[in-house]
Amino acid sequence: MPITTLFLIESLDGKINSGSSDSLDVDRDWKTVDGVREGLNQYYEIESNTDLCSLNTGRVMAKIGVNERDDIPPKSPCTFVIIDNKPHLNSRGIDYLTKWVSKLIIVTTNKDHPALNNSAVDVLYYEELDLKMMFKDLYTKYGIENITIQSGGSMNGLFLRNNLIDYVSIVIAPILVGGHDTPTLIDGESIKEPSELSRLKAMELIELKKLDNSYIYLKYKVKK
Repeated sequence: MPITTLFLIESLDGKINSGSSDSLDVDRDWKTVDGVREGLNQYYEIESNTDLCSLNTGRVMAKIGVNERDDIPPKSPCTFVIIDNKPHLNSRGIDYLTKWVSKLIIVTTNKDHPALNNSAVDVLYYEELDLKMMFKDLYTKYGIENITIQSGGSMNGLFLRNNLIDYVSIVIAPILVGGHDTPTLIDGESIKEPSELSRLKAMELIELKKLDNSYIYLKYKVKK
């Protein structure tokens, strides 16, 4: 099984988007906010030193516009693992991703996913998404030993509940967002009963840095 690190930027109140709509985006929106944009580049600098394998979702890829892009991106040495069941990616977006990254692996439960028609893409197909099996396959089939997770709150919640997050690495931006429908670092099904408290995950702080422009970097090891 690969060692996994959940890495994202969030607001002080734990929000990973500017609001509840997919038309909003941290990368784009927070660059417009005085007192936030000045230090935003520090997140990208840290991101550039994460694992060479990144896990995300088709929804996030569509949100950042890969389905509409027709430029030729600079080639990245990274492997992208994209979970996409709906699908959110179309053929154009998949073509763009194959030009962008070193290897593209699509994970899907959709037997009609457009990636199945693209010989440049590796596809892991499951009748039902089994995250533990997915990580085992990424290790045994592709030799992936370390992977950075940068998905949305609901998917992060599934990783957490399945005990599949080893480290949490967070850049906290000096901004408050609010909104009960705005995605947070960990979303998904809530705990409802005291009997479920064993599902909570304690963590050990292993790194703390005060960055410029009132940003903070935190890294935790998840206790299992």
